[in-house]
Amino acid sequence: MKIKVGYGAAYGRLFKLSAAVFALAALTSCKEIPNSVHTEKELASNTLYTPFSGRSPKHLDPTSSYSSDETPYTYSIYEPLYQYHFLERPYRLIPRSAAEVVKPVYLDKDGKVLPETASAEEIALSVYEIPIKKGILFAPHPAFAKNEKGEYVNHALAPEVIDQLHNPMDLPQKGTRELTAEDFVYSIKRMANPRIIAPVYGTMVNYLPGLKDFAVQVRAEDKRLRADLKPSDRDLPFLDLRKFELKGVSAPDKHTLRLEVKGKYPQFPNWLAMTFFAPVPWEAEAFYAQKGMAKNNLSLNYWPVGTGPYMLVESIENRKHVMERNPNFRKTELYPCTGEPGDEAKGFLKDCGKPLPFIDRIEITAEKESVPLRTKFLQGYYDSPQIERLDNGQGFLIGMADSAEKEKEYKEKKLQFPQTIEAQNTYFGFNWMDPVVGEGKTPEERERNKKLRQAISIAMDWEEYIQIFEKGLASPAHGPLPPGLFGYREDGAAAFNPIVYEKTEDGLVRRKSIEEAKKLLAEAGYPGGRDAKTGEPLVLNLDFQAAASPSTKAVLDWYQKQFAKIGIQLDIRGTDYNRFQDKVISGNHQLFLWGWLADYPDAENFLFLLYGPNAKSKTGGSGENAANYQNPKYDELFSRMRYMDEGPAKAEAINELIKIVQEDAPWTFGYFPTSSAAFHQWVHNGKPTQVVRNHIQYLRLDPETRVKAIKEWNKPIYWPLLVFVLLSALVTIPAVALHRKRERMTARTTEEQVK
Repeated sequence: MKIKVGYGAAYGRLFKLSAAVFALAALTSCKEIPNSVHTEKELASNTLYTPFSGRSPKHLDPTSSYSSDETPYTYSIYEPLYQYHFLERPYRLIPRSAAEVVKPVYLDKDGKVLPETASAEEIALSVYEIPIKKGILFAPHPAFAKNEKGEYVNHALAPEVIDQLHNPMDLPQKGTRELTAEDFVYSIKRMANPRIIAPVYGTMVNYLPGLKDFAVQVRAEDKRLRADLKPSDRDLPFLDLRKFELKGVSAPDKHTLRLEVKGKYPQFPNWLAMTFFAPVPWEAEAFYAQKGMAKNNLSLNYWPVGTGPYMLVESIENRKHVMERNPNFRKTELYPCTGEPGDEAKGFLKDCGKPLPFIDRIEITAEKESVPLRTKFLQGYYDSPQIERLDNGQGFLIGMADSAEKEKEYKEKKLQFPQTIEAQNTYFGFNWMDPVVGEGKTPEERERNKKLRQAISIAMDWEEYIQIFEKGLASPAHGPLPPGLFGYREDGAAAFNPIVYEKTEDGLVRRKSIEEAKKLLAEAGYPGGRDAKTGEPLVLNLDFQAAASPSTKAVLDWYQKQFAKIGIQLDIRGTDYNRFQDKVISGNHQLFLWGWLADYPDAENFLFLLYGPNAKSKTGGSGENAANYQNPKYDELFSRMRYMDEGPAKAEAINELIKIVQEDAPWTFGYFPTSSAAFHQWVHNGKPTQVVRNHIQYLRLDPETRVKAIKEWNKPIYWPLLVFVLLSALVTIPAVALHRKRERMTARTTEEQVK
């Protein structure tokens, strides 16, 4: 018996092990998509899967949200008055919740109507009467639910209900109502709410005349409501802004919003495309003001309420956020039928006239590590590495350039990396207050200093910089204005700087030679890089925004090399960013690097960086003219241009402004970054843009292709399991045989002893 038990147990263990391994193999073969975080059913659904890194968004309240990682939510859930055309360039404003983009009516100080051609000095008020689209409904939400008596059923919830509530959509009773002009009035009032940090308040208080006085009233009311509360209390009584009038912001009727803007401000409509001007229903604030809501993060910052194509239905902080199609979203919002040249060939017009949105569900999950993120994207489990970013495709493009294997893989998988030149610039500036590289005090100094700046501008080979440090993903700048904005013309000054570049006989544009730069340097009084009067070498200082380190050495060496080409010695004064800011504000900088990302796509938002009254060192840091550049001709023309409406006159003014700064060279203009998104082949309409923030509604998926590709790319591999079984057998069978032999020997010894 003993022999049989040992033999059977050993072989039994081997049998069980083999059976388990083959069972695992069988299960794996039954699972059609191995290692997937999603089931095949989920992948076959009309759901976009994309990750987020870092923290969850903290400010989904449209009045306070101003971070790029929040825009996929806020611009999908809320609808400002205007939006930018998804495909056309230059960017063009079109209606969103408004029925049309309106022109303002100008009034003088006596309230009399002025002609459209009136000068900015004559205009006291610009009045916008904006019609709101009829029939727009808010997404279903408990804040709107009413009983048969018309009473709100969720505005006085029992404490025990609130204590257990973590998702407002879990409440069974939900409702909706039509969007009205009063919702916009209420949202604009919220800019002055002391409980909300509104980034736009500092700007809007200068243009909405009644906002400052309104803020005083609201602060007083807030103080009264807090009188009996502790400073640490999170539950604050509802601050009902409807009780106070905001002068200059009104709703003459249910579907008309009237805005009175101080003076003439042609850029104001661009603000109306931002979520600061998205409608916020008072019912939502009243609902979230209930005691106990704050403890469970139930507020507009976490659970927005809007009229857009999507609604937030699930939110697990730092883990997952899910938006689903708003069932109340109107079917009259259609995909555009026009775009810029080349869009049709790229397939961006195939969905012309189809109702938006195309995708039913967006699932955004946390992904802490970049390597798993990239791997999961390449396996097909993410449709895009990050939906709100345009730089996630750059790493793939660089990888393709460095590795033939990666290039082959990406092309076989038909990965898409659409590119765009951003409304952003990076430039190398000269401090206009500096005696060597600045404006100069006398006509002779001005001419010398200008030629020195021009010589440096030629020597700074930004084409080389782009190839080395940007891996070719940028375009050299000929002026401060990037492509895609009104005023940029391929045949204009924005696209050709004659001070730095020249055109060949065959029409090509190339940088002028180093000999040209050396000639200008000699004319500036520094032949060979030495002062013609003293013989001393010319030493210039670059104030760098970070301390010198191994990570910055290569780029700093490159800058020094550019100056050395014409004999100038460049000294690097590295410092931390705060110290650098202090130096710029005080004017103690000479050469510097900086950049600008547009708040809105208007030439004014770039050209104001060189407007004299905005000089940073002369305004205590409030201005954005870090070069402290001042030119009376430029300032006068800019003052007129900023008030012009788009048209031939404004285009010509922009052209002239660019010519002025090309000649003066307060910057060597640097480059415009080229960004690239990343999408799989089954994601359509992925035209990259940093300006159009509500882009998700235009994306379309082909889930069938996704499932097919993922199965093809992630086939199960069985041979490791078979090898494991074989190795187990090779180890187990000799052991069993040895064990059997020993048992037999023991059995014979026992029999002999018995005998």
